Amino acid sequence: MSATIYSNSSFTDSPYGLKLQRTITATGTTSITDIPAGIQRVYAIVIGGGGAGSTQTTGGGGGGGAGGYSAGWTYIANTVTVGAGGTGTSTSGAGANGVSSIYGMVMAGGGSGAPSNLAGAGAGATSASGQASTVSYTGAPAAGAGGISYAGGRDAIGVCSGGGSGSSTATGTQTGATGGRGLICGGGGAAGTVGTGTGGAGGTGDFYAGGTGTSGTGITFGGGGGGAGFSSDGSAASANNGGNGGTGGGGGGGASTLGTAGSGGRGEVRIYW
Repeated sequence: MSATIYSNSSFTDSPYGLKLQRTITATGTTSITDIPAGIQRVYAIVIGGGGAGSTQTTGGGGGGGAGGYSAGWTYIANTVTVGAGGTGTSTSGAGANGVSSIYGMVMAGGGSGAPSNLAGAGAGATSASGQASTVSYTGAPAAGAGGISYAGGRDAIGVCSGGGSGSSTATGTQTGATGGRGLICGGGGAAGTVGTGTGGAGGTGDFYAGGTGTSGTGITFGGGGGGAGFSSDGSAASANNGGNGGTGGGGGGGASTLGTAGSGGRGEVRIYW
């Protein structure tokens, strides 16, 4: 004898007995025209794009902040927008912000790119200053550098966590900070030094892992790992280059001599009815 969630009330699917019907991962705006007639509202989970890490000519760049997370009921809409992650570069300066995602009236901000002063980035933010998060869709307050909230600040945990700070010292043994832990995580900070440099790992999520940083002697090591995403792992750093974030995760910092910073992970939208 077989049973389904539609004929047996003891069978449930998350959330609230609904079934996942659409997962949209293509960045940009996509049309949705096949929701069945009679469906007036749906439940959506929306993930913003992660922020990119930064890179430095000396020392290590910070990790990018995680993209925002939002979930709730909404009217049906004909289009959905999935935010891209910020793109990491080998140019010294602040990392690029992630892009917001939206479906109907459920929206999630992009993670902040790491600022240009070695610090890690705040989560769910769109300000280039980067170290603080923003107020979340739940109304939870913003968090400053090191502050814990729904969206964490620099070096902090949260549902969406902040990126780890890079090491500013270019001699001796140095280690970048690990990205914050959460559902969606910030990237690890880099450590660029002529001594032994170890890049911080990307934050480890509830279900997925952050990427590891690299370690070795000399300025060609020390990249930070990418932060864990909502639905995928962050990638490991390579040499002095930062790893990319998983879905919505922040990119890892790039180390000295302008290693390429990791890119933030793209966002995602899931629709249930």
